Amino acid sequence: MKIILAIDSFKGSLTSLEAEQAVAETIIQHFPKSIVSLIPIADGGEGTLSVLLHTSRGSYRHLQAHNPCMEITPTYYGISADKQTAYIEMAAISGLPLLKEHQKNPMKTTTFGTGELIKDALEKGCTHFIIGIGGSATNDAGTGMLQALGYRFYDKAGKELGTGGEIIGKIARIESSNRHPLLANAHFTVACDVQNPFHGPQGAAHVFARQKGANNEMMQQLDEGMKAFAQVIQQHTGKDISQLPGSGAAGGLGGCLAAFMNADLKSGAELLLQATGFYDCIANANLIITGEGKIDKQSLMGKITGKILEEGKQRGIPVIALTGLAEDIDLLKKAGFAGIHPITEAGFQPLKEAMKPAIAKRNLKITVSKIISNYLNCD
Repeated sequence: MKIILAIDSFKGSLTSLEAEQAVAETIIQHFPKSIVSLIPIADGGEGTLSVLLHTSRGSYRHLQAHNPCMEITPTYYGISADKQTAYIEMAAISGLPLLKEHQKNPMKTTTFGTGELIKDALEKGCTHFIIGIGGSATNDAGTGMLQALGYRFYDKAGKELGTGGEIIGKIARIESSNRHPLLANAHFTVACDVQNPFHGPQGAAHVFARQKGANNEMMQQLDEGMKAFAQVIQQHTGKDISQLPGSGAAGGLGGCLAAFMNADLKSGAELLLQATGFYDCIANANLIITGEGKIDKQSLMGKITGKILEEGKQRGIPVIALTGLAEDIDLLKKAGFAGIHPITEAGFQPLKEAMKPAIAKRNLKITVSKIISNYLNCD
């Protein structure tokens, strides 16, 4: 029997790999002849970089770069073991958590630091980039990133512009003659889990800028700037990204990467499953066990557990889920899950106690011991 473990982290409790190791140990105890494959996963947020580095046997690269307010800040990204692929979480240098409340202002904040990470990775020999663009503090349409990579922006009077969202409506000309030469051989894939266009009522500014510190006037100014900049981008690159799904992600960084770097915009779940080799690994599997800290109807809306279920259904492989908390169980079973198993039923501890790693591992093992024989028919 071939069993695939692809369990997301139990946030604040167990990493993906820790959860999978506990489950694997229990399965082997009960079915020692079974083949158990562990595929650490993440949903594009917490734990994504560590999963990608585990999969690629890569390492962290620590450095300093400019945060959204152009302050030098310690940061990091990942590089694969073969030194060819860089894994960048833009939130690690251009993210909202890096700012104090009074610093949140998308008219001023910039993605310059994200560009610095790309530049550093290029000069370390990386030619492939996987970039997660969730959690940004910016609405500069990626102009800061481009500036760090050699691009320059000028207004109608020929004056060079600075940084931040306030410049995007003033851009009349893009100068790319000093574009970093190593970009010519670089390929970009972007983890992008929103479908918002570059501008408009559902665009970057109107949907996301408020949480980054914008008031109504700023949101309107930013949206008008995004519309104007989209036209300049089309003139410069020949690409119309104005209504491209995902182009509004991270304050327009998604669209910028698509236009200037020919980036592929993919869902974080799809990208992670592809990067970890999940699609190949599940061939001829008899059972897939997935899970996460909480599972509910949202899990079916683009999250990685829902993607895993889709793949299992397409290939006729039963998929069960282990979870800390479960809601909408009937709906989830109708969607195709062969079973939903809350591990908290293995004990009746308060939530704070149940989230302790040792307790969570024990509850996972107890739950798997109780249910695994229902899904496996092996000697």
